[in-house]
Amino acid sequence: MALGNDTVYNRIAMLRAERGISRRQLADALDVHYQTIGYLERGEYSPSLHLALRIAEFFEVPVEVVFSLSQFPRLGGRTA
Repeated sequence: MALGNDTVYNRIAMLRAERGISRRQLADALDVHYQTIGYLERGEYSPSLHLALRIAEFFEVPVEVVFSLSQFPRLGGRTA
């Protein structure tokens, strides 16, 4: 099966906001440059599998809670 879209969607910003963690704090905990977190959040950079697993471990959630190949549904939106 060929995928035409290489975008990896993520909930890093949402998870950071829920926990009151800055980009710099997350970057320091993961031992990456703080700008890397911004690139990830904006979808300008796809993480390595190792980094994706470390991010999920940091937030104590399964990796699929943080990353997806399809867009996450909007939270708090209108319901039908």
